[in-house]
Amino acid sequence: MKPMKNILIVALLALSTATQGQVIISLLFGEALNTDKIEFGLTGGLNRSYILDIEESEGMNNFNLGFYFHIRMNPNSFISTGVLVKSNVGAQGMPTYATGDPSFDGLFQDGELTKKINIFYVPIMWQQRIKGRWLLEGGIQPGLRSKAYDIFDVDYSEGEISYKNEVGHSYTRLDFGVVGGAGYKLTSDLKSMSLGVLYYHGLVDMSTDPSAVIKNSSLNIYFRIPIGAAKK
Repeated sequence: MKPMKNILIVALLALSTATQGQVIISLLFGEALNTDKIEFGLTGGLNRSYILDIEESEGMNNFNLGFYFHIRMNPNSFISTGVLVKSNVGAQGMPTYATGDPSFDGLFQDGELTKKINIFYVPIMWQQRIKGRWLLEGGIQPGLRSKAYDIFDVDYSEGEISYKNEVGHSYTRLDFGVVGGAGYKLTSDLKSMSLGVLYYHGLVDMSTDPSAVIKNSSLNIYFRIPIGAAKK
C-alpha cells in the first residue's frame, strides 16, 4: 500500500475511534507508514489552555494525545502534521451566569464556571532541524469541534456540587489559528523520540453569541514517540 494512502486511512480511522482505538491503529500501521521520507508516531503531553477574551478566566490543564507525521523535504527540513484526537481547550475560574431557573441559579450563584471545548486539531507546520537535534516549528492549526461543556461548581460546608451542561450550540464547528514552538530530539538519529513546547494562538471567534467572544490559546508540552521506525 502506498504511504500517502496509508496516511489517509489512518487519519480517517483515528478520527472515528476513541483514544484507545487510536493507539491500537498507530501500532498496527506504524511500520507501514514509516519510510525514508516519512516519520510516523504518537504524540502526547500536558496542555494549558486559555480563553483570550474573557479577563476573569484562568488557565485550565488538559492532556493531549494524537499522532504525527514528519514528511522530509530536504535533509534538515520537514513538514510536521498529524491529528490531536484527544484535545481540549477552554478555561476555568469564571463566575457563573444566570440560566433562568431560580432554584439552579440560587444554588450556583457563588460558584465557579469552567468552559471545556473538545476539538480535533490538525497542526500543519514547517519544521527546521538545527544540528540534527534542535527543532524549530511554525505554521497553522485548524480544528474541528466535537462537544463543548459548561461545568458549574460550588463548594459548601457539606461538600462540592457540580453540574455539567452540554453547550455545543454555543460554538461554531471550526477553529483556526497559528502555532509554533521548539523541541529537542533525544538522539541524533533521523527518527527518534523528542520533546518540546508548542504555543497555539486562535484567530477565530468560536462563539455563536454576538455578545461574547471566544478565541482559544494553549501551551502544549509534548513528547513524541516514533512507531515502527526502528525496523527501518
